[in-house]
Parts: sequence; structure tokens; C-alpha cells
Amino acid sequence: MKWQMLTLVGEDQPGIVAQVTDALFRGGYTLGEASMLRLGGNFTIMMMVDGGQSEQALSACIAPVADKLGLRFHLDPIHGGLHQHRVPNFQVRVNGADRAGIVAQVTGLLAESGFNILELDSDVVGSQDEPVYIMTIQGYTEETIETLEAALGQLETDEIDVHVSAIETLIG
Repeated sequence: MKWQMLTLVGEDQPGIVAQVTDALFRGGYTLGEASMLRLGGNFTIMMMVDGGQSEQALSACIAPVADKLGLRFHLDPIHGGLHQHRVPNFQVRVNGADRAGIVAQVTGLLAESGFNILELDSDVVGSQDEPVYIMTIQGYTEETIETLEAALGQLETDEIDVHVSAIETLIG
């Protein structure tokens, strides 16, 4: 397989996913893993795409729909690696007053604890005068929940709440 990472970014609007995936389907492309979400009024797509064709052919397939929707796109050749990744076993949720450095502090402490981040989502809610930062991280570590809680406990303040929970995944 000749996987490409297709990245698309543009103003959020209804129908982006339907039109992009329809163009790829009609072009004979196969989709692998994907992440699609709204970020600050924009919609972003990162999607593994393979069709056994050249990067130029994939660009020609996606360009008309990207132009129609006002999306910018980018392609990078990648190693597929499907079915080879770890399943997350812990989730970390951080809520609190929005401030600079919170992501670096939380992820730094997790890295020191041997925590491999597999997915990170964040959002800023609340008001402009009182912004609230919400971050959810899923990942994998051989450490215990108590070790993670102790590492992140130093961040607990009246303005920040950190919660660690185990993820139970049923497979099969």
C-alpha cells in the first residue's frame, strides 16, 4: 500500500466530510485512520488515504472539492502502520482556568512518568473574561494509576482539577 496523509483545513461548514470522502470513494481511494474535528471555527481533517496511485493523482482527485469548499490541503507519504498501535489504558482530564503553559506542564509530567500520549483534545470554553480550559488525554503506560495521580497531583490547585481514570477496553 502507498499511504498518504491527507491534511485539510478550512472554515467549518456543513458537508465537508461527506464531500471529501465521496470524492475519495469515487476516485477509488481507501481510507485508513482519520481524525476530523472543529478547532476555533475551522474544520481539520487528517486522514490516511491509499489508492495505489501517485501523489499527483490524489492531488488531482481532491483539488476540485477542496477548492469548492475553500479548504487548503497537503499530502505526505507515510508508513501505514495499521493494527500496530497500542490501545490506551488511561485517560487524564484537566479542567480549570485557562492559562499559558498548562499543556506543557501536564504533558511534561506525563512524559516523565513514561506515559505515551495517543490522543489529546482540548477546548476553551467559558467567557472571554473567565476562560475555562478543558483537556482530555488518552494514552498508555506500564505505571499504575497511583503513580500517575501522584505525578499530576502537584498541579492540583483551586483553579485546576486533574482526574486520572483507567480505560477498560473490551476487544473481541
